[in-house]
Amino acid sequence: MKKLLLAVAVSTVAAGSVNAATVYEKDGFTYKLNGDFQIQFRQATGFDERAEVEYDDMELKNYVAYDLGNDLTAFGRLDVGYKKAAEGSQDASNLEEAYVGLKYGVASFSFGKQDFAGDEFGIEEAYEVETIDEDRFDGVETAGDDTIRVDIELENVYIAASHEMDAADQDGEYYDLFVATELAGLELAAAYQQSRAAGAAESADTWGVSASYDFGFMNLAADYSSTDEDDFETTQYNLAAVFAVAATTDVALGMGNKEEDDADDITEWYANVTYKFPAAKNVSVFAEIAQSDLEDASGDDADMGFLAGMRVKF
Repeated sequence: MKKLLLAVAVSTVAAGSVNAATVYEKDGFTYKLNGDFQIQFRQATGFDERAEVEYDDMELKNYVAYDLGNDLTAFGRLDVGYKKAAEGSQDASNLEEAYVGLKYGVASFSFGKQDFAGDEFGIEEAYEVETIDEDRFDGVETAGDDTIRVDIELENVYIAASHEMDAADQDGEYYDLFVATELAGLELAAAYQQSRAAGAAESADTWGVSASYDFGFMNLAADYSSTDEDDFETTQYNLAAVFAVAATTDVALGMGNKEEDDADDITEWYANVTYKFPAAKNVSVFAEIAQSDLEDASGDDADMGFLAGMRVKF
């Protein structure tokens, strides 16, 4: 689930998470560790689905930095995730991110295994989506292991650009750009990706725009994104609203619609509630229902999905 407000969601690769615990700090060296553990009971939206225990986030993230003086910082991240291992894929790699970089003033440069800039895009607020993607950038590659990335944080503007090199591992080549700005409670963002999958003759173009506004009693957001590949276009839009019904409780409502050329569009909606414990806001419990207008070959409607779970992070 993505945060609704971009100012909260965007975390540059050169900074440790706001939730991270500082394990050690001395003589210009900083080591931070943060984790995100989320487990839920879930029955997915679809046909003849069965309830199961699902592991959404089981991550440990390590961040180290050295103050080199003159406003220059060297940093590195090593993130491991245990989701696949917890679900029985014991041979799956645990490594999710591994990169190093330099930060000078408002700009940082990093390279290694990391997310693309386009992964920052999106306003969708569901804990899980099943029959459609979060957005068109979720429907394409959003991370790589031959990635060069630049992040720039200005007072009211955030810019990220990345390039996944066409290396010998045949992952393909990707160029991503993401820009976000905030003005008087209104947050606007745009993203673009040009991609060429390994062995593909032509490149694909994905772009998107989003907006969110804080009304005080609720946050309202929308995004629109599109992918054009080999003259085949797929478009998608999302709407989401988050209401703070109490100091400890948020309710989110949202829907997404995906449309492909020469195919019926698919709409999925969801509603969820999240309760954060007053004594520890990083501990929460949540529940969600979701439904889709997807039909099977016989014309039967998809069954409603639901989930309930708990999240602990630091």
